[in-house]
Amino acid sequence: MATMTMAQALNRALRDALTADEQVLIFGEDVGALGGVFRITDGLTRDFGRERCFDTPLAEAGIVGLAVGLAMGGFRPVVEMQFDAFAYPAFEQITSHVAKLRNRTRGRVSLPMVIRVPFAGGIGGVEHHCDSSEAYYAHTPGLKVLTPATVEDAYWLLRDAIDDPDPVVFMEPKRRYWSKAEVDLTRRRPAPLGRAEVVRTGRDVTLVAYGPSVPVALEAAEAAEEDGISIEVVDLRSIVPFDDATVTESVRRTGRCVVVQEAQGFAGVGAEIAARIQERAFHSLAAPVLRVAGFDIPYPPPKLEHAHLPSVERILDAVDRLQFDDEPDELYLTGGRA
Repeated sequence: MATMTMAQALNRALRDALTADEQVLIFGEDVGALGGVFRITDGLTRDFGRERCFDTPLAEAGIVGLAVGLAMGGFRPVVEMQFDAFAYPAFEQITSHVAKLRNRTRGRVSLPMVIRVPFAGGIGGVEHHCDSSEAYYAHTPGLKVLTPATVEDAYWLLRDAIDDPDPVVFMEPKRRYWSKAEVDLTRRRPAPLGRAEVVRTGRDVTLVAYGPSVPVALEAAEAAEEDGISIEVVDLRSIVPFDDATVTESVRRTGRCVVVQEAQGFAGVGAEIAARIQERAFHSLAAPVLRVAGFDIPYPPPKLEHAHLPSVERILDAVDRLQFDDEPDELYLTGGRA
């Protein structure tokens, strides 16, 4: 057992992947000598050399395009998009080539590559430094989209992503980088890639969350217990593929559900989750599936982000409406439309 931060767990995962497979390469902006803005790649160039971990120009489309060529040539590139919104110049490469090459070649060419994206808010970042872009990738067939909420998942999900034969967008919650936990990285957890996990059991309401929203959901569940409300929390871990079985089973037990996400509510991942629950567990629902999400606005300035992000109070308010209101109002049905 060892105590480490999520950033250290990600670094360890990259280090172990480089050791295990000589075809693994790591590159991106400032990932070399600097070790990345968040120091996720710290020490890798020193220990593995500039041929295995190296800096690139400030050109996201070029970074991903290079990764496509390397993956086609038998390598396993792991690239870093320095911040979530910095990845948008590479979006054409991701949607037109990364996601479609296996289909375009009728399965003859695969792209075993990982695109690491530090995402979401909570760090006081300015414009283009805090964004929740997961819906763009989840909506693109051909991509797997993973996001850890715990230190242990950060390690194992990244190892699984690097080993996967298909392209993976790995969304890393920035404000969780400095969270600490005691973990055992010598023994793989039983929850594999594509499987959600019930991280808190309950009987009255299911909270479905992923990435940075999971700790907030757990905090809300603890607060609700003081009022006699038992809340179950499901950590998705994987947005694509989506674990319908675990989510649906939980909602069928509790009969009520709130989906929590930092991204704006309209057409977000939470909307898809709510629809899938409605289709699969309709007769078990005692109330509509509600969403607590960011507002449908551009990401706000640092001093206002606390009002934008889902909070314990907003989650508990939604839970109260599930318990007592017959007709929840539009604010919660649309996931926070301003």
